[in-house]
Amino acid sequence: MSKIISISNQKGGVGKTTTAVNLSASLAVAEKRTLLIDLDPQGNASSGVGVSHLQATSYEFMLGGASLGECVKNTHVPFLDVLPTDRRLSGAEVELVNEDNREGYLKRVVDPLRSRYEFIIIDTPPSLGMLTLNALTASDSVLIPIQCEYYALEGLSQLLSTVQLVQRSLNPALRLEGVLLTMFDRRLKLSNQVAEEAIDFFGETVYETKIPRNVRLSEAPSFGKPILLYDVECVGAKSYLELAKEVIAKNEKRAVG
Repeated sequence: MSKIISISNQKGGVGKTTTAVNLSASLAVAEKRTLLIDLDPQGNASSGVGVSHLQATSYEFMLGGASLGECVKNTHVPFLDVLPTDRRLSGAEVELVNEDNREGYLKRVVDPLRSRYEFIIIDTPPSLGMLTLNALTASDSVLIPIQCEYYALEGLSQLLSTVQLVQRSLNPALRLEGVLLTMFDRRLKLSNQVAEEAIDFFGETVYETKIPRNVRLSEAPSFGKPILLYDVECVGAKSYLELAKEVIAKNEKRAVG
């Protein structure tokens, strides 16, 4: 089983990078060989697993300027590698504009990695530009995090339209992996209302696992650690471990079915 999943939502602050980092780490803890690809020029997923001071990044790898061995870094989590990035990647948006098959650059270099990893998780920018299109074209599925706050579902129609466009023109096999509710507080009426609305709209693709508001989860990136290395006993860590179990179980079921 090899699966490439993009974590995507054009809205910022929804827990996209937090989910990319901690889902990747949780899959790795389950001894699934996992690669985290940082495709957001902000580089927060890279620093979130303790990787910085980069010589070669996803920018060089995607555009053919460096080999996989030069770019991929080990992390402190066994079974987890990262293809990091920094702000140089923002130049790719401009460089790809006039290229043929510009949406397929990432797919061309990532497809050969399927034999090395069971899961490849792509952290995308909070936009629907060329980098996100490359991620969706390269992916088997897209996981959408939604924060449990006002206007949570606002703007999702644009993301879903982009997914449908990619399905029609670039990647017919792309599917919705799941919808993840983040910043959930079961004590708040608003959180429960958003959860109900998401289930009404997306049905069974909404994960049973909900990611709560958690101070330790917010602190972990400043220490360059996934939550499992920062505080494995906190509720945030336990939630991402449960999410990984769901992701693994759903994909094993699909593989059998």
